Amino acid sequence: MKKRKINKNLLFLINSFNDGNRGVVLEGSSRSGKTFSSIDFIIRQCSITSEPLVFNIVKETYNSFKTTLYDDFSKRLNKFGLDNPFERSQEVASFKIFNHKVNLLGADKPSKFHGASCDYLWFNEGLDIQRSIFDQAEQRCRLFWWSDYNPYVSLHYVYDNIIPRDDVAFLKTTYKDNPFISDGELNKILSYDPNNQENIRQGTADDYMHAVYALGERMSRQGLIYRDVTWVDEFPSQDLYDRVGYAMDLGFTNSPTTLCKSVAIGGNLFSECLIYEPTETPEDLAAMLKMLGLSDTFIWCDSAHPLFIGKLNELGCKVYAIKKTPIMDGIGLVKSWNLHFVKNRNVQKEQENYSMREINGIVLDEPVKKHDHFFDALRYNVLANFRRV
Repeated sequence: MKKRKINKNLLFLINSFNDGNRGVVLEGSSRSGKTFSSIDFIIRQCSITSEPLVFNIVKETYNSFKTTLYDDFSKRLNKFGLDNPFERSQEVASFKIFNHKVNLLGADKPSKFHGASCDYLWFNEGLDIQRSIFDQAEQRCRLFWWSDYNPYVSLHYVYDNIIPRDDVAFLKTTYKDNPFISDGELNKILSYDPNNQENIRQGTADDYMHAVYALGERMSRQGLIYRDVTWVDEFPSQDLYDRVGYAMDLGFTNSPTTLCKSVAIGGNLFSECLIYEPTETPEDLAAMLKMLGLSDTFIWCDSAHPLFIGKLNELGCKVYAIKKTPIMDGIGLVKSWNLHFVKNRNVQKEQENYSMREINGIVLDEPVKKHDHFFDALRYNVLANFRRV
């Protein structure tokens, strides 16, 4: 009789739950089977339990479910012949497996977690989840939680504060542990290997991608723009300030508006992110500024949207467009300071990913236009308020 294959991650989840662990952390490379194993674990628990259960699944944003777990759930539900709501609807915030409820929750809405109790809890791509969200969700989980991720950063609270706990089981896997990986998926992962001459010739070799997504190693991205920074809990005493300034980068539906407050103390620049969310209308942003007590504060802003800025001024806000300079000049001005950031998960994620473009292992003097929303606002702030003579 042919032995049935089972992914290592699924077996680990089952055994860890049966052994009485409070939680599990699944760390590893791309395509190691963490996601499908998690879905299969949910389906298994639903199939062996008669008492109605509630499963909460948490991702960084609700919209991110649509590009990942919607399709993955759809495939597995069809595989097991179960009712599939993802084939009937473009929006699925919750659904049933037998008589058990599964909720899809975005971590961008913290208020959702103040009453969201559950029996099982899954943090999908757990490194994207803020510590406060993790704590709020875990304390409302009755039975068991688990988290999965690719280790795309070298420092994180999950590494330091969650994995070492006595009640948490930890497993690291790579694509080699997945007996179901397709040839296409395998070839893509292997194409990152920087020691393969064919990969170098094809231009697919990438040290960072190979380390994180093939080997499952924790690693900071190569070519980070702001590598040397200090994280603080709050600004120093106001009595020490030399200068204070504010600047914004506008975002509407898919990108966040970011508001950066900075203060200079000697050669040190302390910065904090006060807004990090899309603002679709000037009225929305004006209300946020009023709530922060900044309606009458002079704020510099990117110049790409003059009509939006004009409307903000009609609404009583003192927001003005800044004349842009070459981006590398602005980055150089920012890096002339000793940088300190008030702890913020969105800023940390950008800092760990905002990097220079890289081709065939060569880092170019050109930033990748990604993970830069807060740092664009910081750059405008330095250009307007903190040029060093």
